[in-house]
Amino acid sequence: MKTKLFLAAMLATITSGAAMADGAALYAEKTCIACHGKEGKKPMTPTFPKLAGQNAAYMEQQMRDIKSGARANASSAAMKGVMVNPEGVELVTDKDIKEMALYLSKLK
Repeated sequence: MKTKLFLAAMLATITSGAAMADGAALYAEKTCIACHGKEGKKPMTPTFPKLAGQNAAYMEQQMRDIKSGARANASSAAMKGVMVNPEGVELVTDKDIKEMALYLSKLK
């Protein structure tokens, strides 16, 4: 029984670490660093949010709303262009969003 619990804990740790690495890579690849800073701590302007340490579920919802157009303001217009190209082709998937939100939520 203890062995199974230990193995489950190890698998969870490895999986979490892989998601963190994927989230970090996606954050750079999708050009988020340009406006929000290398680790989401130093946004380009005071109107852009600091992302490091934010609640993952909250960030996921905000990114999905920007992507869908449900959240439309001056700041989100630029982000929508990063998420979906002018032809409507998805550039950031929901899986990407989830991984980036998890990564950012773990940063301090």
